[in-house]
Amino acid sequence: MSDNVTLRAADGHELNAYVASPDGEPAGGLVVVQEIFGVNSHIRSVADGWARDGFLAIAPAMFDRIERGVELGYEGRDLEKGRSFSPRIDLEKSLLDLKAAMQYAAASTKKKTGIIGYCYGGSMAWLAATRLRPDIAVGYYGGKILSFADDQPNCPVMLHFGKHDTHIPVAGVEDLARKHPEVEVYIYDAGHGFNCDVRASYNADAARVARERSLAFLNKHLT
Repeated sequence: MSDNVTLRAADGHELNAYVASPDGEPAGGLVVVQEIFGVNSHIRSVADGWARDGFLAIAPAMFDRIERGVELGYEGRDLEKGRSFSPRIDLEKSLLDLKAAMQYAAASTKKKTGIIGYCYGGSMAWLAATRLRPDIAVGYYGGKILSFADDQPNCPVMLHFGKHDTHIPVAGVEDLARKHPEVEVYIYDAGHGFNCDVRASYNADAARVARERSLAFLNKHLT
C-alpha cells in the first residue's frame, strides 16, 4: 500500500513524501533518500521494494525547497536539470527534511528507524549518520561522503561504491574505509548508479549483492 503525505520540518518548511507500507506490521521504519532526479518512479519502486521486505519506507521530496514535484529521467535535459540542483542544495536544511521523515517513520511504526540513500541520497545518509542519530544508515555511491570522511557516525553504517565510478575515486573510498574500520564499506566491479535498473550504468550482479547485504544489515539492526 502506498500514499503521499506532507511533512513539516523544524523550520516550518512543508515537503511531500511518498510512503510505502508493508502488508503486515512494519519491522521498522526506513527513510529512502532520492538521487538528484527526485522522487521519481524508480525511487518509488525502491521504496515499494523495501516495504515488501517488511519496512515502512518513506521517500521525502528533498528538492521541494527548490522546486516541487521533481521527477526526472536519467538522460538529456533531465540529467542536466538534475545536476543543476546540486549547487543549490542547502545541506543543513536538507537534514531538517530528513529528520522530519525520520520522525514520521518512528511515530508511524513505534520502532527503530534507519536511512538508506542513493547517489545524492547516499551522501545524505552519511551526514544523517553523523549528525541526526538514526538507528542505522546505508549509503550507495554518495559523491560528497569523501568530503565529510573525518566525521564520526553515531550508528551502524554500510556503504556501497563502484570501482569504476568516475565521480568517486577508489583511493578515496579505501582511505575512508581505513579511517572508519567500524563502517562496512564495499566496492563493486561497477560504475556510478549501478543499483538503478533504468540507468545505462545498471549492474544487476552488483545491485543484487549490495541489496542482499543491505537487507541483512537492516534486519540485524532494525528488527
